Amino acid sequence: MSKIDNNKVLPIVHNSEIVAKSKFFKIEKLDLEFSNGATREFERMAGSGRGAVMIVPLKDADTMLLIREYACGTHSYQLGFPKGLIDPGESPEQAANRELQEEVGYIASQLHPLHTVHMAPTFFDAKMHILIAEGLSHQSLEGDEPEPLEVIEWPIANVDELLAREDFVEARCVAALLLLQKWKKENT
Repeated sequence: MSKIDNNKVLPIVHNSEIVAKSKFFKIEKLDLEFSNGATREFERMAGSGRGAVMIVPLKDADTMLLIREYACGTHSYQLGFPKGLIDPGESPEQAANRELQEEVGYIASQLHPLHTVHMAPTFFDAKMHILIAEGLSHQSLEGDEPEPLEVIEWPIANVDELLAREDFVEARCVAALLLLQKWKKENT
């Protein structure tokens, strides 16, 4: 029997197998049967189930911190918020503080969960918890980045200028920025 999700009966998974994998990714093939009897073969990136975090660090009420790092997918350097996978046994808040220390050199005394987003749910089971970090103090951990990340202070008042940049284009970062604006309106 299939599970019901939002008044829709989920397709029956008749078979699931990993058809390709690399160091970072596994592609899973699913043989599905829909409630109307239609059958299809779908492929998706198999997720780890751990999830990831993206942190919007606030240095003060008017300034956020961004990082500039290499983006292999576009072979460019991009501005964005610090982010990373949740390690086994970590909560999103613990992962956020670890990533802050590794990528930005700060630890937060306050973390505020904003929202959880899913990237391309048709193809991925990848969720990302977006958090705001406040009460920052200097504290670093060694990260896994191949080169030091550039930390950039950005005035929150200059959001339109940030959105106009060609190196601030990741959809999750844009979503986090808009969520930050909403959060600030609700908390001032």
